Order: sequence, then C-alpha cells, then structure tokens
Amino acid sequence: MLIKKLSIVIPAYNEAATIHNILDRIKNVELVHNIDKEIIIVNDCSTDDTKGAILKYIENNSELNIQYFEHEINKGKGAALHTGISKATGEFLVIQDADLEYDPQEYNDLLKPVLMGVADVVYGSRFMGSNPHRILFFWHTLGNKFLTFLSNMFTNLNLTDMETCYKMFRTEIVQGIILQEKRFGFEPEVTAKISKIKGIRIYEIGISYYGRTYEEGKKIGWKDGVRAIYCIVKYYFKR
Repeated sequence: MLIKKLSIVIPAYNEAATIHNILDRIKNVELVHNIDKEIIIVNDCSTDDTKGAILKYIENNSELNIQYFEHEINKGKGAALHTGISKATGEFLVIQDADLEYDPQEYNDLLKPVLMGVADVVYGSRFMGSNPHRILFFWHTLGNKFLTFLSNMFTNLNLTDMETCYKMFRTEIVQGIILQEKRFGFEPEVTAKISKIKGIRIYEIGISYYGRTYEEGKKIGWKDGVRAIYCIVKYYFKR
C-alpha cells in the first residue's frame, strides 16, 4: 500500500520537562519509503509551561511539520486525542504519548503490515516480542492483562495489550468513529468500536516499553481501571 504521510497524534498535559525529548526522537525517525511525518500536538490546558516548550521547539525546528492545538480547559487525554485525530491528514495515524515510555523508532515496525496491504489497524503490544521492557508494577501489569482479557471476551479479539498507547489506524476509519470518552476510557472504547466494523483487519506487533514511575510523571490510576471496565461493557452493548 502506498502511504505518503503518517500523522503522529500527541496529547500533552504538563509535559514541559520532556516534550522536547520525544519530539527529538520523532524528528530522528526515518520512516521507510520516505513517508512524511505530520506531528499533531494537542495541549490539554497544561498548568506548567508545556505551551512555551512546544512553541519554542517549533520555532527552532521549522523544517518539521508540527501542528499545535490547545484546549482552553482541561478535558482529559481522550478529548485531546479526539481533537488530534480530527486534524490528521495522513493516510494513517499513530498515537504517541508525550512522555518517553514508547520508542518512535518502532513506527516502522507498526507500518510493516500496513505497507504489505493487510492491515487497517495495528496495535503495539508491550507483552509480546523480545524488545526491552522496564520492570515496574506487578499490579499495574496484572490490571492491564485483566482489562485486555475482559475486552477480548466482549470484542472476540485476541489482543495481548488493549491498553497500549501505540495504536495505528487508517485515518479515514478512526475519523469515521464517534468517540465519546474524554479520559483514559479512550482505549477500550476505540477497541470496542473498531471490532464492530465489518471486514476490519487488525494486527499486533511487539514493541519495547520504557515505563515511568508515578514520581516520574505517570498519571493513570486505579479509578481509570474501573472506568475502563465500565467502558468495555458499555460499548459492547451500545450500537
């Protein structure tokens, strides 16, 4: 399949200290077949100087195609993703957190089944493959696997990592889905809704994972896990 442009959607909230690092990593990625990169950053009303850090980076890297948007009030990660997805103009888009937990060099791995013409959606799994994985929280990992198991029961998919950040979509498909979840419920909602699309082709690729501790800025908590369970059930029954 011919792809001219990959849109990279980055929701950002209080990432002033690290946003330049992830943008540098994206900048250094050379996509296969000379695919262009469109970087879409959505600042979800950060209380630190995330805005200043992003605008300074854009000024110093004018050769990059960076589109900047911001929310006037804090709406949540899911809402920031909704905004970013709606602005994407590439044939495919990938979700990228603003922290350093995921490696942009692996975009090319996610693109492999797409370029072969066999995939409409590709998930990057932290629980398969031989790439590096930081050892952190037992209960957090168990929770992720439980949510994936529960999601698979309702969607009849066999994913190993439903909650992963790295999700690559054919842009026209994900833009055609009405998404509602404003916070971390985005993951189970979008998974449930793409699973209902007739003929959708979903693949999974093993990726590395450089997780953060809560002291290092990790934001998701147990309440988001409870919400995820609610979303899995809700969007299974909702037409």
